[in-house]
Amino acid sequence: MTTARLFWEQHACLPLTLEADVGDILRYRRPGGAYVSVNVGYAPHTKEMSLGFLETFRRDVEAHPDLELAGTVAEIDAAHAAGKIVVAFDLEDSRPVDDDLDMVQTFYDLGVRSLLPSYNNANSAGCGCLDAQDTGLTAYGRELIRTMTQVGMMADGSHCSIRTGLDISAIAGEACKPMIYSHSAMRGLYDHPRNVTDEQARQCAATGGVIGIPGIGIFLGENTATIEAYVDHIDYAVQLVGPEHVGIGSDYSFDAEDAQADLEANPDLFPEEYTRWGVIQFIDPETTLTVEQALLDRGYSDSDVRGILGGNFRRVARAVWF
Repeated sequence: MTTARLFWEQHACLPLTLEADVGDILRYRRPGGAYVSVNVGYAPHTKEMSLGFLETFRRDVEAHPDLELAGTVAEIDAAHAAGKIVVAFDLEDSRPVDDDLDMVQTFYDLGVRSLLPSYNNANSAGCGCLDAQDTGLTAYGRELIRTMTQVGMMADGSHCSIRTGLDISAIAGEACKPMIYSHSAMRGLYDHPRNVTDEQARQCAATGGVIGIPGIGIFLGENTATIEAYVDHIDYAVQLVGPEHVGIGSDYSFDAEDAQADLEANPDLFPEEYTRWGVIQFIDPETTLTVEQALLDRGYSDSDVRGILGGNFRRVARAVWF
């Protein structure tokens, strides 16, 4: 009998408030369980704010009868065998690190397992995907990535500029550690500045890394949030870098109305490239879980489906986490 495949969601977003309901994560419930990485801060959030989200989310997950915290691959494997949902965390910007490299270890100890240096626009670490001038990682940003490889945190190139992403690949490669794009679609299929180029994808794969495909309509096409459009981006990535370098990073926002309001209130972070289509369409967790069957229907082998659904990100975690 075939065992249930591991499902690994590399990036999802609870409301970034202290009142967020971690029970929403149960929407990923499925045979075989799931690993879900939950965002705890991006460019608008300070160190104190992200630490507050972590304290609250950790407490609420630990108190929930159907959720568990997981900071090691062994804990994820045990949850998978028991059909449970386990939770860890990620940061979508380096602002919460507060230019203090010692904070990387602090966040790691609190369950943050991946971090990207710059969210859309340039900061002290490097350039973002919306910057007109792309100078890549700064000297501090390079030290940040090196520190992450030493601590055991995945270096993430999503939301970063092209050169910043390539710089991450180079530094991760020097450390013999894979890097990731936790939630980035393919620019070769749909030209959006948030999507990664073929070169970025190839250099990520060269480190042993994985590109997690997001379920956001404006990245998949002209606000096209369908499972067909989603799997089209998986197909493109697989043809480009191989099935062992592709995964799931849906970027689903459990507070879609609040997220839309944030887009409209912050044109510096979310300019016309984000707002031109009106209300952004998301692929929800229930639909994301159907990608397993959609891949089988397109003729993917069992081993490739296992990798894309979760095995590939698990492999990266084993190589990076301590």
